Amino acid sequence: MKTINVKNILQSKKTVYRNPGGGGSRVFCNPPYGREIGKWVEKAYQENQEHGSLVVMLLPARTDTRWFHDFIYRKAEIRFVRGRLKFGDSKNSAPFPSMVVIFRQKEGAESGKEEGKEKKQAP
Repeated sequence: MKTINVKNILQSKKTVYRNPGGGGSRVFCNPPYGREIGKWVEKAYQENQEHGSLVVMLLPARTDTRWFHDFIYRKAEIRFVRGRLKFGDSKNSAPFPSMVVIFRQKEGAESGKEEGKEKKQAP
């Protein structure tokens, strides 16, 4: 599995996503937990819908947000994490519950190749 630097995946306001393998990629994303998180979730959803990519995200369990209802609820598999996570060497737990969101890989979108589909370029 290849690791890609965050700056190569998403850039703030213009949400530029570069997927070097094309459709059908497998992605794990632990996005920054700030105001921009909705853009990360939206992009993960779009990559799954348009290219069939398997996308797994570690997110705060904020079920009252717009991004949760627009892009996750009834659209992805959700696994709620029991307890609170600790990040790095922190002595304190996160002040919020967490969830793992899974956008399952679409059938026929394996190995980074999609037969008969033209790939879109990022703007």
